[in-house]
Amino acid sequence: MPLEFRWSGFDALSTREFYEIVTAREAVFVVEQQCAYQEVDALDPLAWHLRATVNGQLAAYVRLVGPGDKFAEPSIGRVMTLKAFRGHQYGRALMSEAIRFTEEIYPGLGIRIGAQVYLTAFYASFGFVAVSDPYEEDGIPHIDMHRPAVTQ
Repeated sequence: MPLEFRWSGFDALSTREFYEIVTAREAVFVVEQQCAYQEVDALDPLAWHLRATVNGQLAAYVRLVGPGDKFAEPSIGRVMTLKAFRGHQYGRALMSEAIRFTEEIYPGLGIRIGAQVYLTAFYASFGFVAVSDPYEEDGIPHIDMHRPAVTQ
């Protein structure tokens, strides 16, 4: 089943779309990962939101925060695939699209992420390299990773 990608700024999301995103993020990051934290934050209104759907149903999601809002570089975060859609390589497709879009709208800046440590190899396969020691964030080990800017 092919993924359909749709990027939206916060104000372009319908109430229903944002509710669907928040419900999915809470299901993955708060309930599945048993991590009590303020999932919706002040970065949401500043971010680009990528909804990846299969037959109109939300399957995966990521948000892109612009340079200077979280890190000096643009930052990809809240990367997730809903449980019912795992095992189809949607996470790889999602990250490829997120990187493509980030490099298109923020060329020459590179990309920084705060990755869960267990996903280090996944992100490294996209050219991200660890740039910090592991640290704990909301009870989960994380590491900062950077993907250098593409030079043309």
